[in-house]
Amino acid sequence: MTDTTVIEKPRSFSRDVWDQFRTHKGAMAGLIVLATLILFVVVGPFIWRIDPTFVEPDAAKMIMSRNKPPTWAHPLGTDQLGRDMLARMMAGGKVSLAVGTVAMLISIFIGTFIGVMAGYFKRLDGTLMRMTDLFLALPLLPLLLVLMMLFGDRIRALLGPEAGTFLLIVFAIGVTSWMHSARIVRGQVLALKEREFVMAAKSIGTPSRRVILRHILPNVVSPIMVAATLGIAGAIITESVLSFLGLGFPPDFPTWGRLLYDGVEYMQLYPQRVMWPGLAISLTVLSVNYIGDGLRDALDPRIRGR
Repeated sequence: MTDTTVIEKPRSFSRDVWDQFRTHKGAMAGLIVLATLILFVVVGPFIWRIDPTFVEPDAAKMIMSRNKPPTWAHPLGTDQLGRDMLARMMAGGKVSLAVGTVAMLISIFIGTFIGVMAGYFKRLDGTLMRMTDLFLALPLLPLLLVLMMLFGDRIRALLGPEAGTFLLIVFAIGVTSWMHSARIVRGQVLALKEREFVMAAKSIGTPSRRVILRHILPNVVSPIMVAATLGIAGAIITESVLSFLGLGFPPDFPTWGRLLYDGVEYMQLYPQRVMWPGLAISLTVLSVNYIGDGLRDALDPRIRGR
């Protein structure tokens, strides 16, 4: 008698993660919202071609066009100089998302490096963790303000007002927000280095560098990815706070935080000036947080039923 049993093809790790991720309704909603915002700031300027920095040269026309409510010509209205708010929202969103992503990458790199070193090498653990505790004890917002005040003018003079401010902000946010990632990675490494496959690699004389790269790092990717998604939200909020305090990008270089700062003075008369950038920041942070929750569940093998 012929055996007709069909052997199912083994499921891939990415397929398992996606199947679990899409069962999280909040994460899927957050993914859709974040994708929509990214399309808005990346593809939008190719459709809505108004220059976000254009100011009407005629003084009389400029006065007539400023602080206008939403119209067909300006769907989100205009600002105090008559500049189109929709175009400025697109330009500002591109900068805000770029700041969040680059600052997150810097933070994750530093946090992962320190966490792996502290967890794997016992002699470095005490020193690195005390340094982490020191950074955790520092008041981060005043520290960021001091960094911006001390080095802002020098870097802007060296690299230009836009590139200099961007590099200073992402570097300042990145080097002041790696501590939680370092603690998470250290805890994972402490557990992993006692596992059988790591002990076996050490017993045959595998160098520490190779053990870390081949056995440790691939197994701490999951918590790193979750920390990365949450780090983007934190970086966007921090940049918005700096711009809101007037220490971020220059006035002619919009970000969502800068648009909030410019609109506060007119908030009572023209509430839409702060409503749109505030809504964009809130939706971005909320969607990224939900995506982080979904990734955490999807990357946990116990929740995936494995």
